[in-house]
Amino acid sequence: MARVVRFHEYGGPEVLRIETADIPAPGPGEVQIRVRALGLNRAEALMRAGTYIESPTLPSGLGLEAAGVVERVGEGVEGVAPGDAVSVIPPVSMVRWPAYGEVITYPANLVVKHPSSLGWEEAAAVWMAYLTAYGALIDIAKLGCGEFVVITAASSSVGIAAIQIANRVGATAIAVTRTSAKRQALIDVGAAHVIAAAEEDLEARLREIVGPGGARVVFDPVGGPIFEPLTVAMSPGGILLEYGGLSSEPTPFPLFTVLGKSLTLRGYLVHEILGDPARLAAAKAFILDGLASGAFRPVIARIFAFDEIVEAHRYLESNAQFGKIVVTI
Repeated sequence: MARVVRFHEYGGPEVLRIETADIPAPGPGEVQIRVRALGLNRAEALMRAGTYIESPTLPSGLGLEAAGVVERVGEGVEGVAPGDAVSVIPPVSMVRWPAYGEVITYPANLVVKHPSSLGWEEAAAVWMAYLTAYGALIDIAKLGCGEFVVITAASSSVGIAAIQIANRVGATAIAVTRTSAKRQALIDVGAAHVIAAAEEDLEARLREIVGPGGARVVFDPVGGPIFEPLTVAMSPGGILLEYGGLSSEPTPFPLFTVLGKSLTLRGYLVHEILGDPARLAAAKAFILDGLASGAFRPVIARIFAFDEIVEAHRYLESNAQFGKIVVTI
């Protein structure tokens, strides 16, 4: 028996309940983990509210990231053993593989022995952020040395990971955030330039920074009105990777800018990396190398106790955080 978080109806953070459940032994190819820390993601708030791409049968568990100690392994598992400190790569389905619990069971291919330099909180904050940013910037866009990359929602855990990845490959990170309140924090994590979109003319500032050559890569989870100034500041043949829809306003399609510059506007979800073993292996190697070298370091916004999961979700939806929200057990 172990405590888990579930919800029996869709709604706000208050629908989350901590309950006791039987935890079956791990099956073939599975690893059972005693969890020490959980990383929170917006996808979990969306599923709890009933607006996520995955629709669970209620009651349902949830959660995509965790770190802890291996308790048991199923038949055929190699590479990890009881007692190992591990973190988990987000699964394609958090309904099938929920992470919010004292004990969780995951497929062995999604369990990673992380560098010992990481504490439990940092280890629980790695994989969603860095895999999402890696898949867009490195796997798809092939971002390289000397290039500009525009990163919106830059104070999120994914945005911070994208800044660190850009620096790792020698690119120049332009962080776009709503106000100047987080400007210095973004500079401190490696942004070369910071634009406060609610306080400055986004198009003018981007043009000033990138010059006539433009930015080849834009990484955006927002959409809405900023779509037009972002594309105007892009270089011919550039690529805009859209991985969310945070804006509540309509997203215009800048037809003539796209035509005139032969731009690629591409939808992207981290699931396409998770579903391809070769691409996932390359991502793991890249991220583990960056973690081991110290080039990548997750930023923790705030830590909550497991019993405070409702409060943690309220904070998640406040948009006040800089970096990752973590829950410890």
